[in-house]
Amino acid sequence: MTNDVFDPNQLSLISTRIWESKYRLYNDSIKETAIEQSWRRVANTLAGPEKQQAYWREKFFQILSDWSFLPAGRILAGAGAENHRITLLNCFVMGAIRDSMPGISRSLRQSAITLQQGGGIGLDFSSLQPAGSSPLHLGPVALLQIWDRLCAALAAGGSRRGAMLASLRCDHPDIEAFVRAKSLAASLIHFNLSVQISDDFMRAVAEDTGWQLCFPPGIATGPTIKARDLWELILQSAYEGGEPGVLFVDSINRTNNLAYCEHLTTTNPCGEVPLPPFGACDLGSINLSQLVSRPFSEACAFQWQRLESICTTAVRMLDNVLEISNFPLRQQRRCALQSRRIGLGITGLADCLQMLGLAYDSPEARQFATELMTRIRDAAYAASVELAGEKGCFPCFDQKNYLRSTYIRSLPLSLQHTIGKKGIRNSHLLAIAPAGSISLLANNVCSGIEPMFSPGYWRHIRFSKQQESLWLEPYGVHMWRHLNPGKALPDTMVAAGDLTPRAHLDMQACLQPLVDNAIAKTINVRADLPFVQFRDIYRQAFQLGLKGVTVYRPNRVRPNVLEPEQGCKPSVC
Repeated sequence: MTNDVFDPNQLSLISTRIWESKYRLYNDSIKETAIEQSWRRVANTLAGPEKQQAYWREKFFQILSDWSFLPAGRILAGAGAENHRITLLNCFVMGAIRDSMPGISRSLRQSAITLQQGGGIGLDFSSLQPAGSSPLHLGPVALLQIWDRLCAALAAGGSRRGAMLASLRCDHPDIEAFVRAKSLAASLIHFNLSVQISDDFMRAVAEDTGWQLCFPPGIATGPTIKARDLWELILQSAYEGGEPGVLFVDSINRTNNLAYCEHLTTTNPCGEVPLPPFGACDLGSINLSQLVSRPFSEACAFQWQRLESICTTAVRMLDNVLEISNFPLRQQRRCALQSRRIGLGITGLADCLQMLGLAYDSPEARQFATELMTRIRDAAYAASVELAGEKGCFPCFDQKNYLRSTYIRSLPLSLQHTIGKKGIRNSHLLAIAPAGSISLLANNVCSGIEPMFSPGYWRHIRFSKQQESLWLEPYGVHMWRHLNPGKALPDTMVAAGDLTPRAHLDMQACLQPLVDNAIAKTINVRADLPFVQFRDIYRQAFQLGLKGVTVYRPNRVRPNVLEPEQGCKPSVC
């Protein structure tokens, strides 16, 4: 890699295993023996829609091969794979589930097709009548089991292990059963659950008033319960089992650039992209660990101009993905091409901060992160405006209404003016994804905007359907030890568990106003965190204007993927 420490073609053990098991093509027609061949394949394929293909092939290859831009996993695995059934989009939100046997069967079939072709899915079960409302209605929780078994069957049949998110309105009569649905360890293992939380509900919690359950929405057919009782149930379930998460749906819709033509109720499985029915995720992350000159020294500096150049190229790459990708369903293609949503994000933020000598929980770190995301926002929007002049605006662009949207009005006036004059290619441009596997591929940078989990830890990971445990060091720690052999880690290298929950929230909150989609962030807390402090995290998240929040406390229901180890291991992957 760069930074004068790692050779770009010398991968660590974990990087090699991730590349070989997830992203390398090795079949009868394509035999990749080095990762630069994978980069070349992706660059060549994504340059396909361009008039100047040779020029853009090299531009794309450059930001891939120097590890500064990491397209999402489906792009890396599928671009140029000569399999027209593979989608390059990581995930989708499915269409509304019609509450009838033909409607449910249709939704199951659409979900199966999407999962089989490599896409994760988000589903809103709020359209389903409560359980027992008639002999024909099973209710949302029973149908979750059916979807879960479908996903398990597809995985057993050789399909990529699917990810699914289910959400339900906080006023649905079955909301309490939904919140409890994953209380057993073996229940709904393919699903993440999230509750759609409204401003009215949070107001009722604050005022300790009743909460009317309704079906259909707005029609009071269910009982009135205490809002605080439901809120406590949600938080207690999350405290004990890690789920459900919460989606602040009114915040999501208030800042949606396309609020004039769509209403959002749910997200992709990790929560970074709220989407309309049949919407798709088109994601990629800038690897910030590769943009620091002279790391860990008094002369360290961040490469701002290079960052902006990467943004410009990456926006074009992700826009081209929409042109060349297969879509499992025609409705998904139509929705994606109407808005041309993309999600450019970041990964390796914690490593970058460490290299610059900034503690994750410091005001200086948040100030840097705010400046960073502002630069990315402005460069990405400027690039999309230029693409509109070259290739046309997204079809749903309505100049007057688009410029009135809350987020667009937060842009610099010069950008608003150019959007009004030239239009814009993509309705949304920014999303901060977990970037888990691609961060492991990049020699284990800290994923997304997460802080360092631990200076050293065991990671339990599945390769080719087999579970393995590997001892890992984060990229920044490994670099420090390479440059400073024998020296103790600096105090600025703070682990996630040593941060206060508010430190996690404050980093997410300083970035969210600059991100037009959303941010996937898990607030990892210690097992001994008192419930009263755990509860307060959610209230603060709402007050800070976040679009959603997920908090994870080690528990017996969900096994730990990462386990810190005391002391240092002699062999590091």
